Order: sequence, then C-alpha cells, then structure tokens
Amino acid sequence: MRNYKAKDVDSYIASSAKEDRPHLKELRKIITSTISNVEEGISWGVPFYKYHGFLVGFAVFKKHVSFGLCFALLRADRKILEERGYTTGKKTIQIKCDQKVPTTKIKQMLKAQVKL
Repeated sequence: MRNYKAKDVDSYIASSAKEDRPHLKELRKIITSTISNVEEGISWGVPFYKYHGFLVGFAVFKKHVSFGLCFALLRADRKILEERGYTTGKKTIQIKCDQKVPTTKIKQMLKAQVKL
C-alpha cells in the first residue's frame, strides 16, 4: 500500500492494518540492526532504506507484506524461500500474515546488497 500521506516509517506502520504491523516492525528492526548508518525514509509512498544510495524497502498489500531489494537479485535464495512457502519475485519476498519473517535469509541478503 502506498501511503503518500505518511511522512515517516512510524506513521506508515501506524496507518497499516493491525495484523500487518508486527511484520512491518520486524522488517524495520532487521534492516536497522543489520546495516549500521542506514538512512530511513519514505519514497514513493513506502518505507525505503538508503546506504550509499537506495538499498531496500518494504510495503504492505492486501494479503501480504513485500520486502524488496533495490539491485541484487534473489537468485539462489529464491528456491530456498519458495520451498519454505514464500512467494518470490526477482528482487522481492512476499510474507503473508500467517508466515514468519525469514530473518536469517533477509540479514544475509542485506549484507550481500551492501557489498554491491
């Protein structure tokens, strides 16, 4: 969901559906704790994080939360994530409300993205 009224990530999360907030908060925590000096903001109506340019973002949709990388492709991680029941795209992971956030995989992807 794009929320062009959200001025910061706190207001984006607060305006999201109650059942989506835990995933959004967890993704935020993973990003900010994994990448030191990451810049947090809203771009295109959704939370985005910058580290020497755009790094990652996330957004809430009707039936899932989407986590997306800006440059790196998921490649080998796609198969692992799909075997665990996640829907993936070239650069995104869809996390449904009844699924756990794949914390370890996301941390690995963040670290790889920073190296690029």
